[in-house]
Amino acid sequence: MREVRIKDTLSGKLRPLDTTGQVGIYACGPTVYSRIHIGNARPFVVFSLLARFLRSEGYDVKLVMNVTDVNDKIYAAAADAGEPSADFAQRMTSAYLEDTDRLGVGRPDAEPLATETINGIVGLIAELVEGGHAYESGGDVYFRIRSFDRYGKLSNRRAEDMDQGEEAGSESLKEDPLDFALWKARKPEEDTFWGSPWGPGRPAWHIECSVMAEQELGASFAIHGGGSDLVFPHHENEIAQSEAAGRPFASVWMHNGMIETGAAKMSKSEGNIFQLSAALDRYGREAVVAYLISGHYRQPLAFGAEQMEQAVAQVERLRNFFREHPEGEGSPSSQTPPDSPPAQRLDAFRDALADDFNTPKAMAEVFELIGEANRAEVPGASESVAEMLELVGLSSLTQPDEGAEADGEAEALLAEREEARAAKDFERADAIRDRLAELGWEVRDSVEGAKLVPRATA
Repeated sequence: MREVRIKDTLSGKLRPLDTTGQVGIYACGPTVYSRIHIGNARPFVVFSLLARFLRSEGYDVKLVMNVTDVNDKIYAAAADAGEPSADFAQRMTSAYLEDTDRLGVGRPDAEPLATETINGIVGLIAELVEGGHAYESGGDVYFRIRSFDRYGKLSNRRAEDMDQGEEAGSESLKEDPLDFALWKARKPEEDTFWGSPWGPGRPAWHIECSVMAEQELGASFAIHGGGSDLVFPHHENEIAQSEAAGRPFASVWMHNGMIETGAAKMSKSEGNIFQLSAALDRYGREAVVAYLISGHYRQPLAFGAEQMEQAVAQVERLRNFFREHPEGEGSPSSQTPPDSPPAQRLDAFRDALADDFNTPKAMAEVFELIGEANRAEVPGASESVAEMLELVGLSSLTQPDEGAEADGEAEALLAEREEARAAKDFERADAIRDRLAELGWEVRDSVEGAKLVPRATA
């Protein structure tokens, strides 16, 4: 079992994970007011693969990713769609599960819904009120920031910079403009609400995660993760709520950088999103995963056609390696001599993942070994590469293409799709791709051009 170190946002230091007991990981999931974009997929992939790696090293891991299924944005989106908010949230949750299933990196061990955690949320709010850390006003309940003297320790923000955003609540109801909402009284147009000691309403965003994390992982757990945009106010407020109520909470705070288009982070509010489903349709599962691990998780990652074509080319290089060096021709990686190039590369690959989950450094070891095996015979190379790809969610690339030939109709449609892509008519290209899928074919793009392979069935 390697020592695994993660950069802790709170301390700013690399922190080793405790090797005793369960490694609980809580990663903030989406607010389901629309289909998720590829930026939302980054934490899903990062934390799923981190859990996979830790398990391979012998750690006992429980990965939790929540779903926020009640929120002001959900009310608004449901009203625009002409649906009851509960039905809309359920439909978007199903779409989220469908889209992330297609990434092929597995599912978290638990995926709690905010709407299924109401009793625990009301209970924690009541504790905070009783302890003097929160107060009721006009049916809302607010957290007293000045009652928690460690507030701001995660984000290192000054009081005057603490804009609480969408959960600020009503200024007229608050004792202090810095306070934030824990419970929101029901508005007349809100059709999803619950009873509480403070009247009908629904929980605010931050309190939901404090409760879901504790219910799934206990009062103290190893890693709390999410996007860097959540450091403040979301994660700062989670710390305040939980620690003010006497919970030790998370040992390490782990944040991934944002996906950026141009100079702006990808977000629904910026209007520059690229839906995950569209990226999967256009580039394929493996290319999307390869793209998402191409940069260090803590750094911003540029998104665009150029970056995705690079990922497509990288994936095709991996496929080509296994076409030329099928897995199974050499010894299993466990039987490879420890001083051999495959064993050394595999060891360096795992060391890179153990050192703050450095996926680009790890993937460099993959391609170094591939280069060595392409230049000369390297026994055990394909088996070691296969083990590395399994750890980063790309094991499907080790399987050779099944040998069926496309018929004339499919080939003609593929040619039409290439014409549409050349003309940048991606809507038409995607429609043709969907028709090919109906006919049983997957379009696989590569630097040598698109080709058709039989579509995998579940």
